[in-house]
Amino acid sequence: MKFESPQKLISAFNFSSLTDIVMLLLIFFLLSSQFVLQTGVKVKLPGAKNNEQAQATNFSVTITDQGRIYVGSDEVGLNALAGKLSIIKKNQSDNLTIRADKSVKIDIIIKVIDAAKGIGIDKFTIQTEKISF
Repeated sequence: MKFESPQKLISAFNFSSLTDIVMLLLIFFLLSSQFVLQTGVKVKLPGAKNNEQAQATNFSVTITDQGRIYVGSDEVGLNALAGKLSIIKKNQSDNLTIRADKSVKIDIIIKVIDAAKGIGIDKFTIQTEKISF
């Protein structure tokens, strides 16, 4: 007796292995994006509903809740702030990012802006966290 095996071409593609690879890549990128560390001083930023994502820059001033002022990761006094900013300004953009803790008095922020304006910086970005209402 002669058995015939069908020699038909498979016209359907099996997507299950491709779906597994895409899911693994998606999980990998979602998990690895959570491990991006912000360098510098930790502060609790004020919240805003409509904020834009700030670009990471070394040309930033951080003000902690104790009133300490940091340029990058170096602590400076208010009197030495203008000198430190003028040194860093030479090889950075003209936009200064201010990261102030939400409990900082506005007086300190105004003094930082005044010191920056004294050396010719006219653009400022105050960094906030995005909150949902």
